[in-house]
Amino acid sequence: MKTKIINIISIALFTFGSVQAQEYKTENVVLITFDGLRWQELFKGADSLLVNDTGMIETPNSLLADYWSTDPVKRREMLFPFFWNTIAKEGQIYGNRAYGNLVDNQNKMWFSYPGYNEVLSGFADDTRITSNDKINNLNVTFLEYLNQMPEYNGKVMAFGSWDVFPYIINSERSGIPVNAGFGKATGDNLTEKEELLNRMQDEIRGPWGGVRLDPFTHHYAMEALKTKKPKVLYISYGETDDWAHGNRYDQYIWSAKQTDAYIKEIWEFIQSDPQYKDKTTMIIAVDHGRGVTKTSWRSHGSSVPEGGQIWMMAIGPDTPATGEMKIRGQWQSAMIPRTIFKLLGKEYPDDKAAPIIKEMMK
Repeated sequence: MKTKIINIISIALFTFGSVQAQEYKTENVVLITFDGLRWQELFKGADSLLVNDTGMIETPNSLLADYWSTDPVKRREMLFPFFWNTIAKEGQIYGNRAYGNLVDNQNKMWFSYPGYNEVLSGFADDTRITSNDKINNLNVTFLEYLNQMPEYNGKVMAFGSWDVFPYIINSERSGIPVNAGFGKATGDNLTEKEELLNRMQDEIRGPWGGVRLDPFTHHYAMEALKTKKPKVLYISYGETDDWAHGNRYDQYIWSAKQTDAYIKEIWEFIQSDPQYKDKTTMIIAVDHGRGVTKTSWRSHGSSVPEGGQIWMMAIGPDTPATGEMKIRGQWQSAMIPRTIFKLLGKEYPDDKAAPIIKEMMK
């Protein structure tokens, strides 16, 4: 009788352990960031102050037909149809401050390098990261920690429009391939699409010196997703911030809408591919906020009071379909790395990293 009881307990403990080990379905992660996209456009659509200001758009009335309604809920759906018709129904969207659902930077710098370090490493480093200079990041990102693990080694990739990403991710130390800025696809077995993208990147000149146009970043990343099948993929789109700095609200809006379409394409591929379907969590975030007036919207940084106000969203097999989060509370982009590790069934190795986003997991 005693032996039988011991066997029953052993079976129960084994079963419990197996359930715990399989607590989450996520096996792959896609992290995507916008650069400097405001929460105001995400939750309210095109800004009434800016949408038809002749100083910010090239052609009068050019945005009104596609992006303007007196109803902010309709406006946001016009601007971000994938976010509000898919992620809002199947995932979660954080950061509508009208409900007291606050997402903020942990860092107090409120510009790009500190913001991306926070998203990728899990904590602010306002002592050492004080500029956007091309200096190798002394902090280890969650990408690097995963790349050190046998099951992820060689299966972590990053793509960005800004040419500082090889330094933020510290590709020299981490060994993670980072295609960013005007970098090209490399290797002995390039696909026809990669060869075409390499050629077009030489031939099509964007308006900025250190940031390429987002279509290159997107299509390089999509081709890698289809052919190299990374388990962990990071993509950073950059146009929204640079158009905003140039006071081009029309281009800012068009880029935001295009990025929504790019992310839809990524998600639809994920859900069509056996490696990724129902086994992939996609998290979308932003590096910093920006101002709210006709002049300050162009800027961010510690001198702009709204510069640290941000947002984030998630969709995947382990994320409850809560939609637009209306619960009051405070979240930070620094919470993303530990959350990703938790979804993958691992403990984050850096004690400095912010806690998990418990609401993001069932």
